[in-house]
Amino acid sequence: MPTSTRGFASMDPDKQRAIARKGGESVPNEKRSFSQNHELAAAAGRKGGLSVSPQKRSFAQNHELASMAGRKGGHASHGVRKPAAE
Repeated sequence: MPTSTRGFASMDPDKQRAIARKGGESVPNEKRSFSQNHELAAAAGRKGGLSVSPQKRSFAQNHELASMAGRKGGHASHGVRKPAAE
């Protein structure tokens, strides 16, 4: 299946990052409310989670699944795994 040569998704990843960075830089630090107010960010996250029906909140229903996702996200965000403490 041919891919499109148009649009953001078809751009070189470095060019995508450069464009995305400009969007983040356009907002002054004092107006980035979540970075300044962690309680506000946590409240927004809880509110978003409550908007999902209880039957579809798989993390609320399955603690082990939530733990696995958290570990996976932590490894992905740090890029390199640290060696285990001896």
